[in-house]
Amino acid sequence: MTTNDKPKDAIEEPRPATPRGRQASRQAPRPVEPRPRRYMVAALPQPDPAAPAYDDDTVRRLLEDDPEVRVLRRVRGRAAGNPGATVPGFPAVVVAETTPEHVEALRRQYPQLHVERDRLLTYSEVPRPPRRRRPAPVVAPPGLESTFAVLVRDADGTPLPGASVLVTGHGWPGQAVTGADGRAVVTMAGETPESITGLTVRPRSGYWSVHVERPALSTTRDNLVEPVRLAETFGGFPDRQVFGWGQQAMNLDRLPPTLRGAGVRIAIVDSGADIRHPDLRERVRAGIDLVDAEPEGWTADTAYHGSHCAAVISGADDGRGIVGFAVEAEVHACKIFPGGRFSDLIEALDYCVEQRVDVVNLSLASRHHSPLVAAKIEQAREAGVACVVAAGNDGGPVAFPGTLPGVLTVAAVGKADAFPPGTAHEAEIDGPVTGDGYFSPRFTCRGPEIDVCAPGVAVLSAVPPDAYAVLDGTSMAAPHVAGLAALVLAHHGDFSAAYASRDARRVDRLFQIITSSCVPLNIGDVHRTGAGMPNALRALAPALAQITPEPAGTDTLLGHLAAEMTEAGLLAPASVGPGGRSGHPGQLGQVGPGAQHGLAGQAAYGAGGTANGPLSGGSLPGGLAPGGARGEAKGGVTGLDPRGGAGGAGSPGRRGSGPSGGSPSGPAGGPSATRSYATGSTPGRAQGARGGAGEAAPAVDVSPGGARTANGSPAAAPGSPIGSPLGPPMGSGTGAPIGAAPYGEAALAWLAEEMRAAGLIGSRPWPDV
Repeated sequence: MTTNDKPKDAIEEPRPATPRGRQASRQAPRPVEPRPRRYMVAALPQPDPAAPAYDDDTVRRLLEDDPEVRVLRRVRGRAAGNPGATVPGFPAVVVAETTPEHVEALRRQYPQLHVERDRLLTYSEVPRPPRRRRPAPVVAPPGLESTFAVLVRDADGTPLPGASVLVTGHGWPGQAVTGADGRAVVTMAGETPESITGLTVRPRSGYWSVHVERPALSTTRDNLVEPVRLAETFGGFPDRQVFGWGQQAMNLDRLPPTLRGAGVRIAIVDSGADIRHPDLRERVRAGIDLVDAEPEGWTADTAYHGSHCAAVISGADDGRGIVGFAVEAEVHACKIFPGGRFSDLIEALDYCVEQRVDVVNLSLASRHHSPLVAAKIEQAREAGVACVVAAGNDGGPVAFPGTLPGVLTVAAVGKADAFPPGTAHEAEIDGPVTGDGYFSPRFTCRGPEIDVCAPGVAVLSAVPPDAYAVLDGTSMAAPHVAGLAALVLAHHGDFSAAYASRDARRVDRLFQIITSSCVPLNIGDVHRTGAGMPNALRALAPALAQITPEPAGTDTLLGHLAAEMTEAGLLAPASVGPGGRSGHPGQLGQVGPGAQHGLAGQAAYGAGGTANGPLSGGSLPGGLAPGGARGEAKGGVTGLDPRGGAGGAGSPGRRGSGPSGGSPSGPAGGPSATRSYATGSTPGRAQGARGGAGEAAPAVDVSPGGARTANGSPAAAPGSPIGSPLGPPMGSGTGAPIGAAPYGEAALAWLAEEMRAAGLIGSRPWPDV
């Protein structure tokens, strides 16, 4: 589906003749003058029926007849979304240019009018590592300047065009972009080589950034910078598909492949989405261009920002590149950048209401409040549209619209082992680092309005036309939560029953499920993390228990699976007590008190292998887990480590990855001692079984107050097989038939395939049941 038209009741007037996203043709020079200011004007409802009121047409004519006002366009008003909505209809908005002095005159003359600035919005992406600088001098010393030539190329000598080069000193920073030869020249007024405090180089795609504190720069020769390729860190990438460290942290990679977000609509209000990219082709299906009003303008992304967000949410599951949260959701791109303003956001939200979008990702921010935008977001909420908003990136208080009560505001967190040393990501580490390696970056905004936090440092995703880049920002954190929100709406039973209606209750329930699924992060400031990081297994626990097993077939599959595990040395042979069959350790019927099944080869697990030899398909460095399409089973066994600790090296619990090498993390969940970064595991969580299609026992979180299961109940005691795919602990004495656990044939077959792909069990054919 492709939508080329504006919403029926949105823009009536054509936009200015000169598109703001294009380079104006060169004309004769003219003196530089202040730009006129842009305002939004709307008629206020009058509480007194006797008071004179203006309708939409009257407001428009009034401004068009004013010689000191230039009307640009009008956004038509919209009635209340639902019959029972508590929010009144939205008035028509006239967008016009005039002077601040004339605005004050209009306010005095027409008190029935609401007039506010139509301010520019900013991306919630970090263009450079923020740092505390001394205030710039008012005037640089005359004649004092330094020019630095920076040559950016890779280790093979290939120049990197389009790389951003930022030089910071005691005064204003200098910035340039490399040309075709990989060179950029930065001239710094009032600086000397000794006063330069930092150099940051960020290639456009395909490479890690480089950050050098107190660089030794020369003014007489090229200063060489050689970034490291992403492919050198993530072996086989992008030809090999990977899960990002943030997806692993939120347990996306442990969901069964049946939860893919089908039937949900997501809108990304951003800079468009380049559908030429393999990870976005056939994923972003519709949109609207509010920049140039081109029919297919939303498919172009010159800023790279919208494409990066879109792939985090819905990157194609095609066996290469990256994979998104909700790969079968219907994604819409509302293009408002470059140059996006409050009025553009209002139009984009009108589009979302008209298109019955379920979740809107707003990776944008402003330092100013807008009553009109706030009213539009509330009207969208009343229509069942859930807005997930980035908190902002200037390190201060939460930015607008994240300050609104009707949105889900997302801060960013990072993980210290998710990037190499010497990158700009490393410069974002600020304050304490948890035992798991999590930290709150310098740039993320903080405050009581923060609802949750999500991965927003060193996030790998797609950029035009067919490449990949690692970016920072709350812009990158918000799509993680928006993608999870789509999965919850698609698969949580509440939204097909009590909360099926498109209204504010639906939105509030969605946000409640996400926040209640969070794992708290102890970094010393709850205003930086809110409820914590959302956990996909917790949020979708009801969906993981939906499949009703067929008892006879399930028992048969369990017997074959146990037999293969016993043969592989993963289960120790033992006699089965009352209720079981002695001499058949692989057949699991009723397990009596005499059963002593256990896990063999724990020492081998700690070394990254099994009792039968090394495991295949180890985790990639860089915090990414390899894997093919999510429908395939590629990776190591999970849920077989009974220690209930932090998930040592041999039990990473990853969909699409085998156990990672290195030493166990230990109870504190510290990173592996054998790697300086990017272990690919998620320390700090006891690794349970992957959430199979019929499984409701996700990983156990190690958090203050003792380990808890996904539903908040106390976890099993240390030493019990937490989250074991075979049900209750062997020898538990319960006498309950294992086949009675709600797992189902599909879940068992899927688990066996994952174990077989990792080389943990043989390739014998399974019976037809």
